[in-house]
Amino acid sequence: MLRTMLFLLMGAGLLGFSFVAWVALHPPVAPPPLIPKVTVLAAASTLRAGTLLKPDDIEAREMLESEAPAGARKDTPQARAELFGAMVRQTLLQHQAVLPADVMRPGDHGFLAAVLTPGKRATSVGVDAVSGTAGLIWPGDHVDLILTQEVMSNGGQDVPAGRRVASETVLQDVRVIAIDQQLVQGGGGGGGGEGTTRTVTLEVTPADAERVAVATHLGKLSLAVRPVDASPSPSDSTSHDVTYGGDVSTALANANHPAENKDGGSVKVYEGSAERDYKF
Repeated sequence: MLRTMLFLLMGAGLLGFSFVAWVALHPPVAPPPLIPKVTVLAAASTLRAGTLLKPDDIEAREMLESEAPAGARKDTPQARAELFGAMVRQTLLQHQAVLPADVMRPGDHGFLAAVLTPGKRATSVGVDAVSGTAGLIWPGDHVDLILTQEVMSNGGQDVPAGRRVASETVLQDVRVIAIDQQLVQGGGGGGGGEGTTRTVTLEVTPADAERVAVATHLGKLSLAVRPVDASPSPSDSTSHDVTYGGDVSTALANANHPAENKDGGSVKVYEGSAERDYKF
């Protein structure tokens, strides 16, 4: 019995010694060091020179920090806002990091001169969040400019109720080149409330600039976004069709002739030799 216990103790000691020797000969392997990475802003697709950047034009790209080009913008809300509306100076390939030298931001010296097509002018109009399509317009979009006004008189006569409010397209297919304080401060414009006036700068011909100047004094201006694949039309073309209140509202159209548009009868009243018909 004693001999058996002695052999067991010797075996346990031998196993312990063997384990210590194995650990000494096979030290634990340290995990590989973490390679620092960074997420930068890059072109989501190939962007040609002169493009005005929209949210869909920018993507987040992860790369090794050591491989990130100097000046590359890290992906932050502020960095994205600073790029929206900026003009691409030179063609950017898809997934290429956007560097400061690649773009010209609104507010930079010479921005308007660089972004305007030769022979065109820049003119600004004030719209609110609703008439400006609730902030869905971005620099580079093409829009129609619509004027809505009240017609106060008709040669000294009362204007029919159905003709007192009129709306017409003043300009068609004009390019938006800046929105709000992006033009003067750069970055993402202010986010005011529904009644906040926003400034939208349009690229127009010299003649259209005069039309816009007159339209701003006549009534309320609103914008209608055109589809991307819309067939091109001259930016100085105008629509001569006018939509009146009576064209939209049947009540206004019938306001001047209410009796003629009701189903009912009439009563004849005699006052001495006078005779009058009353309809109901």
